[in-house]
Amino acid sequence: MAVNRFVLNGISYHGKGAIQEIPGIIQSKGFQKAFLCTDPDLVKFGVAKKVTDLLDANSMAYEIYSDIKPNPTIENVVSGVEAYKKSGADYMIALGGGSSMDTGKAIGIIINNPEFADVRSLEGVAPTKNRTVFTVAVPTTAGTAAEATINYVITDVEKKRKFVCVDVNDIPDVAIVDPDMMSTMPKSLTAATGMDALTHAIEGYTTAAAWALPDCLNLEAIRLISKNLRAALENDDAGREGMALGQFVTGMAFSNVGLGIAHSMAHTLGAVYDTPHGVACAMMLPIVMEFNQEATGEKFKAVAEAMGVDTTGMDQAAYRKAAIDAVRQLSQDVGIPTKLEGMKEEDLDFLAESAAADACAPGNPKAASIDDFKALFRKIM
Repeated sequence: MAVNRFVLNGISYHGKGAIQEIPGIIQSKGFQKAFLCTDPDLVKFGVAKKVTDLLDANSMAYEIYSDIKPNPTIENVVSGVEAYKKSGADYMIALGGGSSMDTGKAIGIIINNPEFADVRSLEGVAPTKNRTVFTVAVPTTAGTAAEATINYVITDVEKKRKFVCVDVNDIPDVAIVDPDMMSTMPKSLTAATGMDALTHAIEGYTTAAAWALPDCLNLEAIRLISKNLRAALENDDAGREGMALGQFVTGMAFSNVGLGIAHSMAHTLGAVYDTPHGVACAMMLPIVMEFNQEATGEKFKAVAEAMGVDTTGMDQAAYRKAAIDAVRQLSQDVGIPTKLEGMKEEDLDFLAESAAADACAPGNPKAASIDDFKALFRKIM
């Protein structure tokens, strides 16, 4: 029998108003100054102020770092490490979506493991010795679940590629999952991040490393996301709460079993065309599900049922198609495009080779050749 490892946050807080816990957490630890790692739009639109107001009200020092792009780069991390050193901070608050969280993870790891100052050295499973700096992670999107995972993704602009880092030392110490912090998301971002979460859940459920515990979580996440994403798009309170929980639940699971080629292809599209990650995932997910279906056993039956399909009387081919159709319908309902403007035939070799080399590719339930990747990419041209 295989031994399976499962890594989780030390503690997490859930529900409306959960950010109110932050001052007490920090005071109990005796930390003196926060490095607030967030993106410029969250500063501009007053979302970061919800956290800084709490710190101000409790006379707690902080410094804001917001030099972060939507697909965070090596340069964002390098400048963040320097900013952290100069700030005199002794802990981090990572506030935002995957971009802020991923940047914060890389910064925190390098601060406590300076031998990995070359950001590229963190690719894959880096043998870091020390935990990241103490981190409180506050998501403002219901999608990446970076607050609950041991993964982060950085863009190498020079080489036009994204690289995935997997490190048990990078998981935030505390996750604060407050749906109120997600209520300012525009519809397009709600849709994209929600479909990213669904991709995590379906890929995590069907990955080569899947096993019973994460399967339970991923199936429940598929149910929660399918039930709540459309409502969250209308800023419905219950929908937002359901999505906040669903994306976290799959985060706990996929972090421990990995993903598949929908993600490796989405990473590549983000690096080459700057495609928003959730949009890229949503476009690739049903196409990859079709490619994988023969290697998924009866799992697509459970996926279809979790998405609200009655599979009574369906044979294997029918329930597999029903699962794929349900994903396509949800994606269409929330406004995700099916084609990517600007893709060029001459880019296909590079796209395919990059996707094949991505850290998520080996987890796919069915091996994909370079020609397979090209054929799959062509379906969104």
